[in-house]
Amino acid sequence: MKNKLIYILIAFFSFTSCEEYLDVNNNIDAPAEVEGYLYLAGITQQYQGIYYDLRAIAPMTQMMGTSSYTSFASNYYNLGSDAGGEIWRMTYWSQGQNLENLINQSIEAEDWTLAGIGLAMKAYSWDLLTKVHGEVPMNDAFVPSLLQHDYDYQKDVYTQVREWAYEAIEMLEKTDDQSYGDKLTNNDFIYGGDKEMWKKFSYAIIVRNLASLSNKSDFSGTYAQELITAAGKSFQSPSDDATVSVGGGSQSAPYSSYNNFWGTARGNLSYSYFQHDYAVQVFTGTVPKYEDATGDKIHIINTTNYYHPVELADKQIITDTLTNELGHYDPRVAVKLATESNPTYLNLNNTDSIKAYQYYGGSFTGSTGPIGQAPSFYGRTLSSQYQGTVHDGTGRWIYRDDAPYILTTYSEIQFCLAETYWKLGQKTDAFEAFKRGVSADMQTTARYISTGSEGSASGGDKITTSVFNSLASEYLNGPYAGALPLNEFTLSHIMMQKWVSLYPWGASEAWVDMRKYNYDIEYSGDVPSTGNGFVHALVDQKKDTDDTKVYKGFYLAPAQVEGRKGSYYTQNEGSPSYRIRPRFNSEYMWNIPSLEILKPISGTAENYHTSIPWFVYPGDLPQ
Repeated sequence: MKNKLIYILIAFFSFTSCEEYLDVNNNIDAPAEVEGYLYLAGITQQYQGIYYDLRAIAPMTQMMGTSSYTSFASNYYNLGSDAGGEIWRMTYWSQGQNLENLINQSIEAEDWTLAGIGLAMKAYSWDLLTKVHGEVPMNDAFVPSLLQHDYDYQKDVYTQVREWAYEAIEMLEKTDDQSYGDKLTNNDFIYGGDKEMWKKFSYAIIVRNLASLSNKSDFSGTYAQELITAAGKSFQSPSDDATVSVGGGSQSAPYSSYNNFWGTARGNLSYSYFQHDYAVQVFTGTVPKYEDATGDKIHIINTTNYYHPVELADKQIITDTLTNELGHYDPRVAVKLATESNPTYLNLNNTDSIKAYQYYGGSFTGSTGPIGQAPSFYGRTLSSQYQGTVHDGTGRWIYRDDAPYILTTYSEIQFCLAETYWKLGQKTDAFEAFKRGVSADMQTTARYISTGSEGSASGGDKITTSVFNSLASEYLNGPYAGALPLNEFTLSHIMMQKWVSLYPWGASEAWVDMRKYNYDIEYSGDVPSTGNGFVHALVDQKKDTDDTKVYKGFYLAPAQVEGRKGSYYTQNEGSPSYRIRPRFNSEYMWNIPSLEILKPISGTAENYHTSIPWFVYPGDLPQ
């Protein structure tokens, strides 16, 4: 069944008939080869590994704070650790050779649909892999008997990703000479074997791949039109979103891993992970104003118990939920963020009650933020509980035992398209794509609402779907979306709405965007560097009043504004992270010679994580 996540341990399956004689060269319990479709379920299930690493990536986008993965929140990585290496492990090992077998066997058998699905999944995984880690072993990845694997530079990996995606489309357009029956519907937990949807997904991968190149000096002439064409052939509505269905079952599931990695049953979003204060500012429209001279917030006098005791920036980009004007309130705040307000789930159909919820975010590494204590993602300041008088139940929204894993959405594709049109100077087209993106994210957000029980402190969302949709309609026709004057429409509106749409399942793509805009660091030349954008003690970031600043209110830890004013580890030389180191137990244990020769910064250098990837440079990597 598509709605049950089944673990297929391929090594133990045999579909060969018994022979009358003993064949000592074939182990019937561990066959050398199985039918291609039997790989599919197990390969798909490995995408849960993305959600594992998002706990490392989301702190760098200031979507999450964490008291567990503090090195990532501090833009530094501990040597000798596999933390942040699950996407690496997923691509090379958990999917790895099984995915290669699926593709190769299917091509040989002329099972074109299955081959196309495999190639699409390979393109998706490798696109994610290189964006997170930069240079990776590609050509040597699955060559038998190699003890050392040479690295391929990101420019070449990017090209290969698109080639795999186009090859997937080519395979999916061929006619199979067989009927798969339920072999695909029962094992494809993404699209149930629907060829047309897999083609759209493949085009979505191409869009995502090209969108990360929008700051390349040749983007308009080399990549933009290809992106626009691919977007037109990709997702057509939020119903096309790519997700991996999850069986759930909570404590009754045969295996805990049948539940979503972020659900309450598995406890992987315990109270050591919480929403960041920047996320709260964006979603509530409370980005503060800072004094020019000191960088301090302008505190309002005699408001000790006031919810927001600081003066706010004159212009908010997403919303201003502290006002009660029609269309100003963004209902996504009541779903995507957690709140301790209304602990017994009363008046869930009352808009005034819902609008009165209060939200708090933590710091980079501590749950106590500038205005209060951040709750867990389930809505309480306690670790996950699924039993007792007061508990989190099965979770809420996408932090729920049976929530799907989201891979990419129609909304994301529309924001990629909007940014592309903006770069081409086609502002009206950009605005139309922008509006489609915001509308689509409202629909995607609403799809996963799981409203709690009235009067019961037992978890769930603190809003009904009907109220959310009503408030969403007002917002979409309000001053932050549909009624935003075209002459006030900026790149910030596109990128910050995209950031909101990616929260937090798409933190890896949000990190791509923040890096390609160089974290809004103030610098001259191609990219920031020591003495030109940052020094050991601080990062020189653009002020929110700078029209060229993309992410309003976003400041790195060493920025000189209140709530930041810290510093990075000495090894960073002042720079934020631009990549995650390769997985320790494969590369730093076995592949040191290949790491050592990487340029412009050696993979064995203490500051390798600050090495700026190719997709960020306007031109090629420096030698």
